[in-house]
Amino acid sequence: MPQLPAPDYPAEVRARLAADAAEVIARYPDSRSALLPLLHLVQSEEGHVSRTGVRFCAEVLELTTAEVTAVATFYSMYRRKPSGDYQVGVCTNTLCAVLGGDAIFEALQEHLGVGNNETTDDGKVTLEHIECNAACDFAPVVMVNWEFFDGQTVESAKALVDDLRAGRTVHPTRGAPLCTYKETARILAGFPDERPGAVAASGGAGPASLVGLKLAKGEAAPGKVVAPRGERAPTEPAPPGPGQQAPESHPSSHDAPRPTAASDPSHPAGPVAEEGE
Repeated sequence: MPQLPAPDYPAEVRARLAADAAEVIARYPDSRSALLPLLHLVQSEEGHVSRTGVRFCAEVLELTTAEVTAVATFYSMYRRKPSGDYQVGVCTNTLCAVLGGDAIFEALQEHLGVGNNETTDDGKVTLEHIECNAACDFAPVVMVNWEFFDGQTVESAKALVDDLRAGRTVHPTRGAPLCTYKETARILAGFPDERPGAVAASGGAGPASLVGLKLAKGEAAPGKVVAPRGERAPTEPAPPGPGQQAPESHPSSHDAPRPTAASDPSHPAGPVAEEGE
């Protein structure tokens, strides 16, 4: 059976959200461009994008609820069901996974008694595995409401979620102080971040991530050119003469390509013996 129309917000809530929405919409030349921040705005009210939130966005932007729902279901940062005060995301992308992310995620599922995208009974923590958050220098990484907790272990991650559930103050490794998920959603909607010191806080990348930028600026030495095995790179010194000692060499395992059966016409690919031999 078709669902009944979503209920509206209470009058005082709708009036407050309508004033905030008008401020957001005024930033854009086309009102429908404000949909993403407005979804964050309604998420800051209920902790997820409810049917009522979808109805509100559709009405203030003069869209259909189908158009709003299509966007809300496309982006993973919009929750479609009630979630916890703290979204705990464990990176399980390649580098974090092999350095312990998979083990951390499995341990937290058992420790909290929840599965992926599920919330603890006290409504404090929603656990999820997440894709790369560009913090590979600090792997394995756990994020809480999109703030970084770097270099985690199974035990440190367990202690982190225990502190969150107990209401104890926790401090991200980098970046701004932690706040609730609803507060995070309001900041993502484009409203001022009122946390003391949050704007000045830094969450910069690690040294390995910045090597390319330093090379581009001429602040780092260029990489060594490695020639194909048996050849000499343009910057490599000439071989030693008679009676001279050769410098210590460390051949790279990533030498330049060598001729193979597939690329060398004189050594075509195929069986080397007649059929039946």
